[in-house]
Amino acid sequence: MDDTKTPTGLHEVTVVTNEPVADGLMRVVLSAPDLAFRLAPGQFLNVYVPGDASQILRIPLSFSRADASTGKIEIVYAVVGDGTRRLSEMPRGSVTTVVAPCGNPWRTSAGQGRSVVVAGGVGITPIVACAGLLAEREIAFDAVVGAQTAGRLWGVDALSGLGAGTVAVTTDDGSAGRAGFTTDALAELLAAGGYAQVYACGPEVMMAGVARICREAGVACQVSMERMMCCGFGACGTCNVAMADGTYQSCCKDGPVFDAEEVAW
Repeated sequence: MDDTKTPTGLHEVTVVTNEPVADGLMRVVLSAPDLAFRLAPGQFLNVYVPGDASQILRIPLSFSRADASTGKIEIVYAVVGDGTRRLSEMPRGSVTTVVAPCGNPWRTSAGQGRSVVVAGGVGITPIVACAGLLAEREIAFDAVVGAQTAGRLWGVDALSGLGAGTVAVTTDDGSAGRAGFTTDALAELLAAGGYAQVYACGPEVMMAGVARICREAGVACQVSMERMMCCGFGACGTCNVAMADGTYQSCCKDGPVFDAEEVAW
């Protein structure tokens, strides 16, 4: 798939599997033959979760894989509130609707050099999708994955399976990989040289650090931002991202992927 956006629409989806993959993380696979081929890595879906009539807002969720050949979409999500709790309880065969594709995808360029993908926490979800895009376009890449503890870590095997050369793991408590931050591991990789692009998603403080390290190293960087997205198409103004030029852009419509240099950190 190229980087051209396809029109956003309402799609019916069916739950194929919905199971835990780590502490507080769930993996839902949706059957959506009319949607899977439309999604570009980095975009998101606005998911309606039934079960509470008072909750009228959809939940914006990134996807880790969209397989056009099978019509299936994989989403790894954190259970953090009532909406995602109800989503985690949806059994196989449940039917709901999503508004998608939403937002702008990760960008690559012809002849792009070696890249690094950096994920913190549930930011791993769009990063796995990014790695799939790099693999599809035969762009060599390494990876940095961070989590609070080993029990909350997911995605290392997925990245290795997609062809990551090096996968550096960091955890806050040192229970997996090295104790410390993703930014430390990234700085070490970039110090070795030879990288053209970094892709990052995770806590905003992490992405701000990634942006600073990339700026100092002279390496281009894209980030996938997270905001409360109430409408998903730029009308409500709840997901504004402050830009370096003093303006604001909508995370849902103008993002969620931004050039790190454009963001006011």
